[in-house]
Amino acid sequence: MTETCADEIRVLLVDDQDLIRSGLRRILRRRAGFLVVDECSDGSGVIPAVTANEVDVVVLDLRMKTVDGIEATRLLRQRGDHPPVLALTTFDDDELLSGALHAGAAGFILKDSPAEDLIRAVRTVAAGGSWLDPTVTARVLATYRRAPDIAPAAAPKELTGREHDVLRAIGRGLTNAEIAETLYISEVTVKSHVGRIFAKLGLRDRAAAIVYAFDHDIVQPGG
Repeated sequence: MTETCADEIRVLLVDDQDLIRSGLRRILRRRAGFLVVDECSDGSGVIPAVTANEVDVVVLDLRMKTVDGIEATRLLRQRGDHPPVLALTTFDDDELLSGALHAGAAGFILKDSPAEDLIRAVRTVAAGGSWLDPTVTARVLATYRRAPDIAPAAAPKELTGREHDVLRAIGRGLTNAEIAETLYISEVTVKSHVGRIFAKLGLRDRAAAIVYAFDHDIVQPGG
Protein backbone atom coordinates (compact mmCIF):
# COMPACT_ATOMS: atom_id res chain seq x y z
CA MET A 1 0.00 0.00 0.00
CA THR A 2 1.27 3.49 -0.87
CA GLU A 3 2.04 5.70 2.10
CA THR A 4 0.21 9.02 2.12
CA CYS A 5 0.65 12.26 3.98
CA ALA A 6 -2.30 13.51 6.01
CA ASP A 7 -2.74 16.61 3.87
CA GLU A 8 -2.49 14.88 0.50
CA ILE A 9 -5.62 14.78 -1.64
CA ARG A 10 -6.25 11.20 -2.77
CA VAL A 11 -7.52 11.14 -6.36
CA LEU A 12 -9.18 8.46 -8.48
CA LEU A 13 -8.73 9.13 -12.21
CA VAL A 14 -11.31 7.73 -14.64
CA ASP A 15 -10.79 8.19 -18.38
CA ASP A 16 -10.73 5.79 -21.30
CA GLN A 17 -7.67 7.44 -22.86
CA ASP A 18 -4.25 6.56 -21.47
CA LEU A 19 -2.81 9.82 -22.78
CA ILE A 20 -5.37 11.89 -20.88
CA ARG A 21 -4.77 9.99 -17.64
CA SER A 22 -1.03 10.46 -18.09
CA GLY A 23 -1.52 14.20 -18.51
CA LEU A 24 -3.75 14.37 -15.46
CA ARG A 25 -1.14 12.50 -13.40
CA ARG A 26 1.49 15.06 -14.39
CA ILE A 27 -0.76 17.90 -13.24
CA LEU A 28 -2.11 16.23 -10.09
CA ARG A 29 1.30 15.21 -8.85
CA ARG A 30 2.56 14.67 -5.32
CA ARG A 31 4.54 17.90 -5.27
CA ALA A 32 1.27 19.77 -5.79
CA GLY A 33 -0.32 17.96 -2.84
CA PHE A 34 -2.10 15.16 -4.69
CA LEU A 35 -1.79 11.40 -4.78
CA VAL A 36 -3.40 9.37 -7.56
CA VAL A 37 -4.41 6.22 -5.67
CA ASP A 38 -5.98 4.39 -8.61
CA GLU A 39 -7.05 4.73 -12.25
CA CYS A 40 -9.91 3.31 -14.33
CA SER A 41 -10.43 3.24 -18.07
CA ASP A 42 -14.21 2.92 -17.75
CA GLY A 43 -16.97 3.93 -15.36
CA SER A 44 -17.56 0.29 -14.49
CA GLY A 45 -14.36 0.35 -12.44
CA VAL A 46 -15.32 3.28 -10.23
CA ILE A 47 -17.21 1.42 -7.47
CA PRO A 48 -14.53 -1.30 -7.09
CA ALA A 49 -11.78 1.35 -7.02
CA VAL A 50 -13.57 3.46 -4.40
CA THR A 51 -14.21 0.32 -2.35
CA ALA A 52 -10.55 -0.72 -2.49
CA ASN A 53 -9.02 2.70 -1.85
CA GLU A 54 -9.47 5.71 0.37
CA VAL A 55 -10.49 8.37 -2.16
CA ASP A 56 -11.04 12.09 -1.53
CA VAL A 57 -12.23 13.01 -5.02
CA VAL A 58 -13.09 11.23 -8.27
CA VAL A 59 -12.04 13.00 -11.47
CA LEU A 60 -13.84 11.31 -14.32
CA ASP A 61 -14.53 11.67 -18.01
CA LEU A 62 -18.17 11.81 -19.06
CA ARG A 63 -17.89 9.93 -22.37
CA MET A 64 -16.76 6.33 -21.96
CA LYS A 65 -17.77 3.24 -23.92
CA THR A 66 -19.31 0.82 -21.40
CA VAL A 67 -20.37 2.84 -18.35
CA ASP A 68 -20.18 6.57 -18.94
CA GLY A 69 -19.34 9.20 -16.35
CA ILE A 70 -22.95 10.18 -15.70
CA GLU A 71 -23.97 6.61 -14.91
CA ALA A 72 -20.85 6.07 -12.81
CA THR A 73 -21.69 9.21 -10.81
CA ARG A 74 -25.26 7.99 -10.35
CA LEU A 75 -24.01 4.62 -9.09
CA LEU A 76 -21.67 6.35 -6.64
CA ARG A 77 -24.53 8.45 -5.30
CA GLN A 78 -26.65 5.34 -4.76
CA ARG A 79 -23.80 3.87 -2.74
CA GLY A 80 -24.44 6.38 0.03
CA ASP A 81 -21.20 7.60 1.58
CA HIS A 82 -19.01 8.42 -1.42
CA PRO A 83 -16.28 10.82 -2.50
CA PRO A 84 -17.33 13.88 -4.51
CA VAL A 85 -17.10 13.80 -8.30
CA LEU A 86 -15.53 16.36 -10.62
CA ALA A 87 -16.69 15.75 -14.19
CA LEU A 88 -14.10 16.29 -16.89
CA THR A 89 -14.91 16.50 -20.59
CA THR A 90 -13.61 17.81 -23.91
CA PHE A 91 -17.18 18.37 -25.05
CA ASP A 92 -18.81 21.76 -24.58
CA ASP A 93 -22.16 19.97 -24.31
CA ASP A 94 -24.77 21.61 -22.11
CA GLU A 95 -26.99 18.52 -21.89
CA LEU A 96 -24.03 16.32 -20.96
CA LEU A 97 -22.78 18.65 -18.23
CA SER A 98 -26.30 19.25 -16.92
CA GLY A 99 -26.73 15.47 -16.76
CA ALA A 100 -23.59 15.21 -14.65
CA LEU A 101 -25.01 17.69 -12.14
CA HIS A 102 -28.33 15.84 -12.02
CA ALA A 103 -26.45 12.59 -11.39
CA GLY A 104 -24.77 14.14 -8.36
CA ALA A 105 -21.44 15.55 -9.60
CA ALA A 106 -20.07 18.36 -7.44
CA GLY A 107 -18.91 20.22 -10.51
CA PHE A 108 -17.41 20.09 -13.97
CA ILE A 109 -14.44 21.45 -15.85
CA LEU A 110 -13.49 21.31 -19.52
CA LYS A 111 -10.34 19.39 -20.46
CA ASP A 112 -8.87 22.39 -22.27
CA SER A 113 -8.89 24.44 -19.06
CA PRO A 114 -5.53 25.66 -17.71
CA ALA A 115 -3.73 23.28 -15.36
CA GLU A 116 -4.05 25.84 -12.56
CA ASP A 117 -7.83 25.77 -12.89
CA LEU A 118 -7.89 21.98 -12.77
CA ILE A 119 -5.79 22.00 -9.60
CA ARG A 120 -8.09 24.55 -7.96
CA ALA A 121 -11.18 22.63 -9.09
CA VAL A 122 -9.96 19.32 -7.67
CA ARG A 123 -8.96 20.93 -4.38
CA THR A 124 -12.30 22.73 -4.08
CA VAL A 125 -14.40 19.65 -4.81
CA ALA A 126 -12.27 17.45 -2.53
CA ALA A 127 -12.85 19.95 0.28
CA GLY A 128 -16.63 19.75 -0.15
CA GLY A 129 -17.19 22.72 -2.46
CA SER A 130 -18.49 22.94 -6.01
CA TRP A 131 -16.76 23.98 -9.22
CA LEU A 132 -18.65 25.00 -12.35
CA ASP A 133 -16.50 25.95 -15.32
CA PRO A 134 -17.28 29.67 -15.75
CA THR A 135 -17.04 29.55 -19.55
CA VAL A 136 -20.23 27.47 -19.83
CA THR A 137 -21.94 27.86 -16.45
CA ALA A 138 -24.85 30.07 -17.52
CA ARG A 139 -25.86 27.80 -20.41
CA VAL A 140 -25.46 24.58 -18.43
CA LEU A 141 -27.56 25.92 -15.56
CA ALA A 142 -30.26 26.97 -18.01
CA THR A 143 -30.34 23.39 -19.31
CA TYR A 144 -30.25 21.97 -15.77
CA ARG A 145 -33.31 23.88 -14.58
CA ARG A 146 -35.40 22.76 -17.56
CA ALA A 147 -35.27 19.12 -16.43
CA PRO A 148 -38.72 17.69 -15.59
CA ASP A 149 -37.69 16.51 -12.11
CA ILE A 150 -36.80 20.00 -10.91
CA ALA A 151 -39.57 21.05 -8.54
CA PRO A 152 -40.30 24.73 -7.77
CA ALA A 153 -38.29 25.86 -4.76
CA ALA A 154 -39.35 28.15 -1.93
CA ALA A 155 -38.62 31.88 -2.11
CA PRO A 156 -35.38 33.25 -0.61
CA LYS A 157 -37.45 35.16 1.98
CA GLU A 158 -37.75 31.83 3.82
CA LEU A 159 -34.08 32.20 4.77
CA THR A 160 -32.58 34.16 7.64
CA GLY A 161 -29.95 36.79 6.86
CA ARG A 162 -27.13 34.43 7.85
CA GLU A 163 -28.58 31.59 5.78
CA HIS A 164 -28.76 33.97 2.82
CA ASP A 165 -25.05 34.76 3.30
CA VAL A 166 -24.22 31.05 3.41
CA LEU A 167 -26.26 30.38 0.27
CA ARG A 168 -24.44 33.18 -1.54
CA ALA A 169 -21.13 31.61 -0.54
CA ILE A 170 -22.28 28.18 -1.75
CA GLY A 171 -23.28 29.81 -5.04
CA ARG A 172 -19.74 31.14 -5.37
CA GLY A 173 -18.44 27.57 -4.96
CA LEU A 174 -16.89 28.02 -1.52
CA THR A 175 -16.27 25.02 0.71
CA ASN A 176 -17.66 24.88 4.24
CA ALA A 177 -14.22 25.74 5.62
CA GLU A 178 -13.97 28.77 3.33
CA ILE A 179 -17.49 29.88 4.27
CA ALA A 180 -16.61 29.57 7.95
CA GLU A 181 -13.50 31.70 7.46
CA THR A 182 -15.34 34.30 5.37
CA LEU A 183 -18.29 34.67 7.75
CA TYR A 184 -16.25 34.25 10.97
CA ILE A 185 -18.28 31.28 12.17
CA SER A 186 -17.40 27.65 12.88
CA GLU A 187 -17.61 24.86 10.30
CA VAL A 188 -20.15 23.12 12.52
CA THR A 189 -22.34 26.22 12.33
CA VAL A 190 -21.90 26.34 8.55
CA LYS A 191 -23.01 22.72 8.25
CA SER A 192 -26.09 23.49 10.33
CA HIS A 193 -26.95 26.46 8.11
CA VAL A 194 -26.44 24.38 4.95
CA GLY A 195 -28.77 21.68 6.24
CA ARG A 196 -31.48 24.23 7.08
CA ILE A 197 -31.09 25.93 3.69
CA PHE A 198 -31.54 22.64 1.87
CA ALA A 199 -34.58 21.76 4.01
CA LYS A 200 -36.27 25.17 3.69
CA LEU A 201 -35.75 25.47 -0.05
CA GLY A 202 -36.24 21.79 -0.93
CA LEU A 203 -32.76 21.48 -2.44
CA ARG A 204 -31.10 18.10 -3.01
CA ASP A 205 -27.42 19.08 -2.99
CA ARG A 206 -24.89 21.86 -3.53
CA ALA A 207 -25.36 21.80 -7.29
CA ALA A 208 -29.07 22.50 -6.82
CA ALA A 209 -28.19 25.25 -4.34
CA ILE A 210 -25.89 26.87 -6.89
CA VAL A 211 -28.64 26.80 -9.52
CA TYR A 212 -31.03 28.32 -6.99
CA ALA A 213 -28.55 31.07 -6.13
CA PHE A 214 -28.15 31.98 -9.82
CA ASP A 215 -31.91 31.82 -10.48
CA HIS A 216 -32.66 34.25 -7.66
CA ASP A 217 -29.81 36.68 -8.49
CA ILE A 218 -28.02 35.87 -5.25
CA VAL A 219 -24.92 35.31 -7.40
CA GLN A 220 -24.25 35.75 -11.11
CA PRO A 221 -22.14 33.62 -13.48
CA GLY A 222 -18.56 34.80 -13.25
CA GLY A 223 -19.42 36.98 -10.26
